[in-house]
Amino acid sequence: MIKYSIAVVGLGYVGLPLAVEFGKKYPTLGFDINTARLAELQQGYDKTLEVNDQDIADAKHLYYSSLLDDLKVCNVFIVTVPTPINEHKQPDLSSLIQASQMIGKVLKQGDIVIYESTVYPGATEEICVPELEKLSSLKFNQDFFCGYSPERINPGDKEHSVTTIQKVTSGSTPEVAEIVDQLYRSIITAGTHKASSIRVAEAAKVIENTQRDVNIGLVNELAVIFNKLGIDTEEVLKAAGTKWNFLPFRPGLVGGHCIGVDPYYLTHKAQAVGYHPEIILAGRRLNDGMGVYVASQLVKAMLQKRIYIVGARVLLMGLTFKENCKDLRNTKVVDIVRELQNYGLQVDCYDPWVNSPEAEREYGLTPITAPEAGEYDAIIMAVAHKQFAELGVKHIRTLGKPTHVLYDLKYILPADASDLRL
Repeated sequence: MIKYSIAVVGLGYVGLPLAVEFGKKYPTLGFDINTARLAELQQGYDKTLEVNDQDIADAKHLYYSSLLDDLKVCNVFIVTVPTPINEHKQPDLSSLIQASQMIGKVLKQGDIVIYESTVYPGATEEICVPELEKLSSLKFNQDFFCGYSPERINPGDKEHSVTTIQKVTSGSTPEVAEIVDQLYRSIITAGTHKASSIRVAEAAKVIENTQRDVNIGLVNELAVIFNKLGIDTEEVLKAAGTKWNFLPFRPGLVGGHCIGVDPYYLTHKAQAVGYHPEIILAGRRLNDGMGVYVASQLVKAMLQKRIYIVGARVLLMGLTFKENCKDLRNTKVVDIVRELQNYGLQVDCYDPWVNSPEAEREYGLTPITAPEAGEYDAIIMAVAHKQFAELGVKHIRTLGKPTHVLYDLKYILPADASDLRL
């Protein structure tokens, strides 16, 4: 029986919950180059709120480090670093490559490196393995082995946690695939699905969110059409939803680190082998354009109420990429802000979940601490945080001037309570 000594490399939204669960059973090193993050975790607190203090305390075998030498005692390395896209919407694998190079320096005979970061099919063996071989001087599938088990973390979701979501696993040989599967099965109560190869597991991950993206893109297009027809989109979706096989997607902004990113990984690989995706990229164009569409709809509604646009004040309620979550990565609310600023409007962002220094660093935006009553020409309910729903329409309306526009993007309020809905 293998005595596991595990390193989880990268302690963000994906890595920390995983490290905590492994740390309840096995010697586990939570590794991160961000020393401020490590200091916070050593105090037993997770600022992302993905893991509660008690779970951190229960991980008796979990310790933290940013020192390369501390990785040398480990024989299983699990890589959970971010894989975003760059400004040209191309995969940015720099963190993945750097993590592979770092692990390569400490890799030993018989070690296993498992990747969880989202990639395109083939990336583990084409991009990561050569770095591991080069830095370790070891031979793949002879001296060391690899696995791929895609992350399925849903930030802010307390019902579907790392242990209650079925896990896809894979390995670079049949024997290693079984070892990887057994390792994850020991902590995942929902069970595992062992894929036939690393490439199959990579492909499964990248299509999960691509499928959602395309479906949301379709509903966003329908919302635009129904808006032009003067039909309430939510009413249509509720009526259509009475059919047993109608899929319950809703229109909205598509941001975050997965749905708005993963399709570009798949299209990158498709184009590399000579195929230009049509449906996937059409969905991306639609979803990427929703921020501009929302801004234009708001401006039209303000003009219809004879509100002077230049210098008008807009309150944007919500800045994170989804509700009840602190995650600001790739939030498309920023697209609304930029477009409204292009029209000459002044935009205040209010979000009780947001860390102000992070918003300033990432987007150059300084959220307000609290909106003042009677100050705004328009209010946009951009994110369905529970705090906003609890305020109620009466209170929200008091934030506007006597003549203002209330735009409910997320169906937070009753259908007749707002001036505009997506």
